[in-house]
Amino acid sequence: MKLTLTEFVSLDGVSQGPGSPNEDPSDGFSRGGWFVPYMDEVFLAQAVEWLNDADALLLGRRTYDAFARDWPQITDPNDPFTGLMNSLPKYVASHTLAEGSWNPTTVLSGDVAAQVAELKEQPGRHLQIHGSARRAQSLLAAGLVDEIRLAIAPVIVGQGRRLFPDHGPPVGLRQTTNSTTPGGLMVQVYETTGTAPFATYTGVSDIT
Repeated sequence: MKLTLTEFVSLDGVSQGPGSPNEDPSDGFSRGGWFVPYMDEVFLAQAVEWLNDADALLLGRRTYDAFARDWPQITDPNDPFTGLMNSLPKYVASHTLAEGSWNPTTVLSGDVAAQVAELKEQPGRHLQIHGSARRAQSLLAAGLVDEIRLAIAPVIVGQGRRLFPDHGPPVGLRQTTNSTTPGGLMVQVYETTGTAPFATYTGVSDIT
């Protein structure tokens, strides 16, 4: 399976609490819900297409707890995400959780990177990370993420945890798709290419 990372981020790189004011108020974060004003039907169709590629979900403990609390409560029969989110196999990385309440769930503890590498060897399409920025950072550092899907909202949040914090791994990317929705979201998809390259600019002959 391919390991893909799907993240909602602000223009200043914040990924915390995109969906509602009370989604994730940890560490004093008080500006949740910043992504919602820019959602539209075009983006929803893209998000459904992405989720339809999933054979399983991989979540960090914080995101798992929020999803396990919220998704089973959605009863709208027209919601295109609910059936998949509730029925897909879920893997949660945690050193403290003994078992999951949002079935079907498998808890990964110990050497999570090694276990994720084993999951990737299984047949299937995508093992998808949604949210779970801290877990995503560790898997990027381990070289396990194959694709990054970003939905970038045209907003500067000004506080909150960033998806790519200081002192993270240098990761090279190749853009595969790039589009903008009517609501102003920039949707960008990248393949990871290993360690990011670096060079010195000496003049225009470097790029011509």
